[in-house]
Amino acid sequence: MKKIQMVDLKGQYNDIKDVVSTSIDNVIENTAFINGPKVHEFQKNLENYLGVKHVIPCANGTDALQIAMMGLGLKPGDEVITADFTFAATVEVIALLNLTPVLVDVNEDDFNIDIEALKKAITPKTKAIVPVHLFGQCANMEAILEIAKAHNLYVIEDNAQAIGTNYTFKDGTKAKAGTIGDVGATSFFPSKNLGAYGDGGAIFTNDDDLAHTIRGIVNHGMYKRYHHDVVGVNSRLDSIQAAVLDAKLPKLDSYNKARQSAAKKYNKAFEAIENIITPELTNGCGENICDTCDCHVFHQYTLKLKNIDRDALVKHLNEKGIPCGVYYPIPLHLQKAYADDRYKESDFPVTNQLVKEVISLPMHTELNDEQIEFITSTIIKFING
Repeated sequence: MKKIQMVDLKGQYNDIKDVVSTSIDNVIENTAFINGPKVHEFQKNLENYLGVKHVIPCANGTDALQIAMMGLGLKPGDEVITADFTFAATVEVIALLNLTPVLVDVNEDDFNIDIEALKKAITPKTKAIVPVHLFGQCANMEAILEIAKAHNLYVIEDNAQAIGTNYTFKDGTKAKAGTIGDVGATSFFPSKNLGAYGDGGAIFTNDDDLAHTIRGIVNHGMYKRYHHDVVGVNSRLDSIQAAVLDAKLPKLDSYNKARQSAAKKYNKAFEAIENIITPELTNGCGENICDTCDCHVFHQYTLKLKNIDRDALVKHLNEKGIPCGVYYPIPLHLQKAYADDRYKESDFPVTNQLVKEVISLPMHTELNDEQIEFITSTIIKFING
C-alpha cells in the first residue's frame, strides 16, 4: 500500500507536473517575477471562477485578513467578533491592528460561529463580524448578513479553508464562499484545496471603492510609483506562485469532488460506530454527501469522538503509519496571547468540549480505497478493543 500522507502534495503534483513546469518556465523566461502577467491572468481567472468583481492577490492568507480590515478603515478599539474555535491567524490580525477581538462559541454540528452567541456579543463598539468557514463548510451567512445589516456591521469572511464551496440561500440562489460578505480573504498555503508551492493569499470583494483601496494597501499604499496615498504594506503574490495556482484552478472542482468522495467513504465506514460522529452538512446538501454535493469541500475531515481516549487513538494511528491531526487542541480564549478577563468558561461550552473530542483524518485528492479501508478499519478495531 502506498504510504499514507495527511496531505499528498507529491501525488497531486505528479498528475499536473507538465502543466506546472511549463507555466513556471514561462515566468522564469520572461523574468516578470512580481506583478507580472501571470499574476493578472490568475486574478482574472479566479474572478471568473468565483463570480466576484474583484480578486486582489497578496502574499498569504493572514495578510489577506489584515488588509481586508485595513481597507474597511477599522480603528483601534473597534470590536470585531469571531469564532473561538479556529486557527489563531483570524484573531491575530485583529490584535495586530489594535482592534478588540471578541471571541464567541461555535455550533456543535458544523463547528462554525454560533448565531445566538454572536447576537449576544454585539455592543455599541462592534464594527465587524469575521465568520470562519471552518474545515470547508460555510457559516450561516444568511443569518450573519441579517445581523450585520441590522447593526450596520461589516462582514469579513475567513475563507482560508473553503474555497470552491457554494452557499445556498433560502430562496435557492447560490454564491461562492468568500464572495458573500463585504470582503473575503483566503489562503493559498500549499495544503489548502487550492494551494501554491509557497505562501500566497487573496482578497475578494464586489465593492469597487474597497477594491481600489485594497489594491493600494497591498503595494505600499501606491497607485502610482513613489506616490503613497494610503498607509500600506508589502504583500504581493509572486508570479511563480500565480503560475502554479493558475495551473491548478481548472482542476479545483475535481479536487473538491475527490475530497467529497473520500469523505463519503469515511462516513460509510463509520456509520455503525455510535461513538464516532462524522461531519454534518448544514447548508443545501441535506444530511448526506451526494454526487452533486457542493456545500462542503472537506479541507479537513474531522470526527468527534464520544467516550474514546483520543490521545491513545492518536498514538495508535501513528504507530500504524497513519497521520492525523487535532484541529484545534486549545481554544483561542485560553491562548496566552489572547486571554482576557471578559471571557468566562461558561461562554464556551461547545468549544471547550470540541477541543477534547475532535480528530482529523488524512484528507486530500490522492486518497485511494485501500488507504481509506486501512485507516477506518484500524480506528474501528481500536474502538472495539
